[in-house]
Amino acid sequence: MSDVKIKIEKSVFSVEKGTSLSSLLPRVRLQDEPILAKVNGYFIGLDFVLEEDMDIELFSAESEEALDVLWHSTSHLMAHAVLELFPNTQVGVGPAVENGFYYDFLRDVPFTLEDLDRIEEKMEELARRDIPIEKVEMPKEKALKLFKEQGQDLKVELIQEKGGEMVTCYRQDSFIDFCRGPHLSSTGLIKHFKLLSLSGAYWKGDEKGIQLQRIYGTSFFSKAQLKEYLDLLEEAKKRDHRKLGPELDLYSIHEDLGPGLILWHPKGSTVRRLIEDYWREEHIKDGYDFVYSPHVAKLDIWRKSGHTEHYDAMFPFIQLDNVEYQLKPMNCPFHIMVFNSRQKSYRDLPLRWAELGTVYRFERSGVLHGLLRVRGFTQDDAHIFCRADQLEDEIRKATRLAMRMLKTFGFEKFDIYLSTRPENYTGKLEDWNQAEKALERSLKDEGLPYKVDEGEGVFYGPKIDIKIKDAIGRSWQCTTIQLDFNLAERFDLNYIGEDGQAHRPFLIHRALLGSLERFFGILIEHYKGDFPLWLAPIQVKILPIADRHNDYAHSLDALFKEGDLRSEVDMRREKVGYKIREAEMLKIPFILVVGDKEVEQKNASLRVHSQGDKGQINPQEFLEKSKKLIKNKSISLNI
Repeated sequence: MSDVKIKIEKSVFSVEKGTSLSSLLPRVRLQDEPILAKVNGYFIGLDFVLEEDMDIELFSAESEEALDVLWHSTSHLMAHAVLELFPNTQVGVGPAVENGFYYDFLRDVPFTLEDLDRIEEKMEELARRDIPIEKVEMPKEKALKLFKEQGQDLKVELIQEKGGEMVTCYRQDSFIDFCRGPHLSSTGLIKHFKLLSLSGAYWKGDEKGIQLQRIYGTSFFSKAQLKEYLDLLEEAKKRDHRKLGPELDLYSIHEDLGPGLILWHPKGSTVRRLIEDYWREEHIKDGYDFVYSPHVAKLDIWRKSGHTEHYDAMFPFIQLDNVEYQLKPMNCPFHIMVFNSRQKSYRDLPLRWAELGTVYRFERSGVLHGLLRVRGFTQDDAHIFCRADQLEDEIRKATRLAMRMLKTFGFEKFDIYLSTRPENYTGKLEDWNQAEKALERSLKDEGLPYKVDEGEGVFYGPKIDIKIKDAIGRSWQCTTIQLDFNLAERFDLNYIGEDGQAHRPFLIHRALLGSLERFFGILIEHYKGDFPLWLAPIQVKILPIADRHNDYAHSLDALFKEGDLRSEVDMRREKVGYKIREAEMLKIPFILVVGDKEVEQKNASLRVHSQGDKGQINPQEFLEKSKKLIKNKSISLNI
């Protein structure tokens, strides 16, 4: 047999034609054990037979690429199982999504949780059969005929809309799906999976369209990974802000008011006020000024900004006095109009304008999700107008401010991304290059590790995205620092330079926390509702044991309120043990119990949330220690 040349990890090997990839791997120096390989954009198993010269890229089970392919292939395995069990079902789409996959089905009879168990069993059977997953290409007309004969009208519609002259499908035994791939090479590589939930879905997201049934699931390359993820889901359920928020009396959502619209209760409003106060303090330190803008504007403004053309989440317009008005989905045009209200000089720049501006976006009801996806929210928005020579410093300052604030709220782990110029972009190439270099240098100067998302910038400018990781390792998008070459042109922004000529300023959009509603939901889940002392709605609960201790309890309450502690006295005629349990359930950081001994000694018995009894403490000493924790915005309750 002749030899073939195989390139792996920058090394070239000469092997006998017909050799399996797995037998070659011991000769390759690898940092991580591979589980998948890719040749010409097609994923292959490690048992792949080497028949010709090729470059091979290896992926470990930890890689995002391998997991995405696994999830997509598992969605096909699930659809295969569904069609074997329920032959008259139509299949819609089944993509890989974050942490798993789903597939949409059209069926007269709703699926049940018992059906999920049956589908899982059938998937296990199909996986054990180690069925090859084959890429199949065919003319569009042949594909349309094939799926029409199978009664898969949804697939026929997709092929008509998205198929080219040649159509790519993937086949595993009797199941075939219109799909661009890539996929694993065999069902035998899919071993550890779990179907998680059922929900409704609309065909192509159209609420007036066909109602489908969606099955969600996940899969991993190892049993340990699957168990770890399922444990994470159980912990996430305990932290769900939709459960904790109402339990802790923080906020509510009412269908009578309207879906996606939040009512902040007094306790939740206290936390919001503290977030806003800190936000304002930090912005003042960093040289920002504040602006306020209305909630509506003439529709012409949104035409000029391009939102009516490019943004599909706007509320229907309002007509008043024969003039069309629009609820604002963004704050940007207002800040730009303030800039344009007076001619600016190069000496005026940079200008940093911030606003906690409430905006409205008509999100579809199917995607609304507690505080995380709403229709009305307040964004911690800011816009920076600067000269080219100021750009890098302004990005660095914004990045530094974001990291400082996020760390103060207790987040320590981050995923940072730099998104660069896409193929279709607006603006001058030299401006893009300068902006991208400024973004990159600011991250390097701050010592922040980041990944480059090549070509993933928005058409109007490159950006930095900062995602925070919460207490159980989930990633949440918060900060965006975005350059914009589009609105600067549309609104003809300019300043008079040192040369007496008009120049276009650089425009930076900047949100650090994102929306206050969403950030509050993240905080609830991060802390499991157990906020640090400086954010706790009630910081101290005072529990008199009997009525004769009420006066002393109220004197402590007055002392603490004078010292700016948020305290309450529980005057109810309940047993003190009951009061303690309730205060613990409400996650109040400090509980002070007062009885005969405490009144006589002018002390209090301290209990710390989730830590139990800490013994006697002097009230004044307790106040001073608490104030120090609050001033330092400490996460710890050690007192």
